[in-house]
Amino acid sequence: MSSSGAAASARRTGFRAWLLEGLSDMAKQYPGPHAEAPVEHKGQRWWRVMCLTGLDYFSTLGYQPGIAALAAGLLSPVATIVLVIVTLFGALPVYRRVAQESPHGEGSIAMLERLLSFWQGKLFVLALLGFAATDFMITITLSAADATAHLVENPSLHSALAGRQMLITLLLVALLGAVFLKGFSEAIGLAVVLVGVYLALNVVVVVNGIWHVLKAPHVVTDWSDALTTEHGNAFAMIGVALIVFPKLALGLSGFETGVAVMPHIEGDPEDTEEKPVGRIRGARKLLTTAAVIMSAFLITTSFITTVLIPKAAFEAGGQANGRALAYLAHQNLGGAFGSVYDLSTIAILWFAGASAMAGMLNLLPRYLPRYGMAPQWARAVRPMVIVLTLIGFLVTWLFDANVDAQSGAYATGVLVLISSAAIAVTIAAHKARQRGWTIGFAVIAAVFLYTTGANIAERPDGVKIGACFIGGIVLVSFLSRLKRAFELRVTAVVLDEAAERFVRDYTHRPMRLIANEPNSRDLAEYQEKKREIRAHHDIPADLDLVFVEVTVRDPSEFESVLTVRGEVLHDRYRVLSLESTSVSNALAALLLTIRDRTGQIPHIYFEWTEGGPVGHFLRFFLFGQGEVAPVTREVLREAEPDRSRRPRVHVG
Repeated sequence: MSSSGAAASARRTGFRAWLLEGLSDMAKQYPGPHAEAPVEHKGQRWWRVMCLTGLDYFSTLGYQPGIAALAAGLLSPVATIVLVIVTLFGALPVYRRVAQESPHGEGSIAMLERLLSFWQGKLFVLALLGFAATDFMITITLSAADATAHLVENPSLHSALAGRQMLITLLLVALLGAVFLKGFSEAIGLAVVLVGVYLALNVVVVVNGIWHVLKAPHVVTDWSDALTTEHGNAFAMIGVALIVFPKLALGLSGFETGVAVMPHIEGDPEDTEEKPVGRIRGARKLLTTAAVIMSAFLITTSFITTVLIPKAAFEAGGQANGRALAYLAHQNLGGAFGSVYDLSTIAILWFAGASAMAGMLNLLPRYLPRYGMAPQWARAVRPMVIVLTLIGFLVTWLFDANVDAQSGAYATGVLVLISSAAIAVTIAAHKARQRGWTIGFAVIAAVFLYTTGANIAERPDGVKIGACFIGGIVLVSFLSRLKRAFELRVTAVVLDEAAERFVRDYTHRPMRLIANEPNSRDLAEYQEKKREIRAHHDIPADLDLVFVEVTVRDPSEFESVLTVRGEVLHDRYRVLSLESTSVSNALAALLLTIRDRTGQIPHIYFEWTEGGPVGHFLRFFLFGQGEVAPVTREVLREAEPDRSRRPRVHVG
C-alpha cells in the first residue's frame, strides 16, 4: 500500500474511532440500561434543578404570548386563565403523582410500560417515544426559529439580517449539533444564571407593562368594549376560550422534563434507591414552584401584550410576531434594555434546544437497547447527534423556520405526553384502590384527551410529524432487532442448588442434553422422548442424558437473566427447567455456562421440526420459538468463534 493510501486509511480509522467514541458527559448524567453503575453523587438543591427544567419551560415565554394572541385574539387573557387552571389543577397533580410513581427519571412512559407486556406494550412505548421525539425535536427547531426572530427583529440588526431567517436558524441548529459533537457537559450552574437573568428581565418587562396600563386605563376599557362587542357576554367568552385554549398548549411544556431531571435532585441522607423520599419531595417542590411561576407570567404577559400591542404587529412579518415581550421591551424600555432582553432570550432559547437534544440522546437509550431495537452505532452519542441534527434541518426546512407554523406540532407532542401521564396515574390510583384520586385523574385525563384531539383536528401537522417519527423509530427498531436476532442476549445465568449439582457431576465427562418441549410432563412423555433420541442419534445405552426444557414468558423482551432450576421427575429423569425470552438463546447460554463450569464440551440433541424455514424464523423472531436447533447453533456460532470450544448441536 502506498504511503498516501495508508494515510487515508489511518484517517478513516481515526474518524471512525472518534465518531463511535463512548458516551458524552450528558449520557453519563442519564445512563441507559447498558451503562455502568453510576458513581454516587450528592445531587443539587431542587430550586437549582428547577432552573434546568426551566430552560425548556420558562423559555416558552419568548413566543407563547405572541402565539396566544394569534390563536385567541382579544380572548387571549381569558383563554390563558383557562390554561393556567388546567396547569395548576390538571397537569401539576398528574406529574406530582408521576414523580412519586417513577422517581428515577423514567417518567410516565415507564409507568405505562409496566402495565403492558408482549409486543403490544413495546409498540405502545415506541409510539410514545415517537411523540416524545416530536416534542424534543420541535423544541430544538422552534427555539432556534424564535431565537432567529429575536435576532432579525432587533432594531440594530434588522437591516443586516432581514430575509435570512432560514439560514440563521439552520446555523443555530448546526451550532447546537457541533457543540454536542465536541462533547457537551450539562451545567446546572449555567442554567441557574440563564434562567435567573431571564426571569428577572421578564419581571421588569411585566411590571413596566402594568405601569403603562395603569397610566393609560383607557386601553383596558377599549379592550373590554371590543371583547364585549365581539363575543357578547361572559358566558360566551368562557365558551369560546374553552374551545381555543388547546391552541395555547405550549404553555404546558416542561412537566415531562421536570420529571426527567429528578435524578439530579438532592435527597435526604436516609434516602434509598427503592424509596428516595427526599428526592420525591424535592421534585414535587420543583414542579409546583415552576408551575406557579409560569402561571403568573402567562397571565400577566398575555394581558399586557394583548392590550398594549396592536393586532397587526402579531401577524406574520409583524415586529411582535414570535417576540411579543421583546417588542414591549424595546418600545417601553429603550433599545439598550431591549437588546439585553433579546440577548438573554436568544441564550435561553438556544440552551433550551441543548436541553432537548440531551433529552433525545438519553431518552431513546432508556428503552430501545432493552428491546434489542437500537443499532450498535446508536450506543455512541456522535452518530446520534448527526442524525438528530439532520432531522432538525429537515423540520426547519419543512416549516420554513416559522415559529407559528411549528406551534401545532410542538403542542401535539406536549399534549400526547401529558395525556399519557394522566392515563398512567389514573390506572395507578385505581390499582391502589384510591377511588377519589381515580375519579379526579380520570376527569383530568378526559380534559387532556379533549385538548389533544382538538389540537390535532385544528392543526394536524403535529400528528403527521409524530407519525413520521413513530414510523422511523419502528422501522429502525425492527431492522435492528432483525439484525441482532442471533445475538447471545442472556445477561447472566443463575443455577439453583439442584442444577449446580447436576452440572458438577459432569466435570470429567461431557454432559449430554435432550431438548424437550414440555407438554404433560408425565412418565410416558420422557420415556418416549429418550427412546426417540437414542434411536435417531445412535446413542449408546450406557451414556446418561439430561432433559432441558425452556418456557418462553415474554418473547418481546430482548435481554434477560436466565434462571436454571434442576429437578428429578418420576424418580429417574433429571430435568433442567429454564424460563427465558427465547428458547434458542436460553439453550445456547446454558451450554456455554456448562462448558465454562465443567471444562467439558456439552452436547445437545434435537429433532427436526416440520414446516418451512421462513415461517419458523418469524415464529422465532416474534415468539422466541420456531426451528430451535439451527438457531441455537447460529447463536453459538456468533458467541463462540472457536469451533473447537463450541458446544455440539445434533439434529436427527
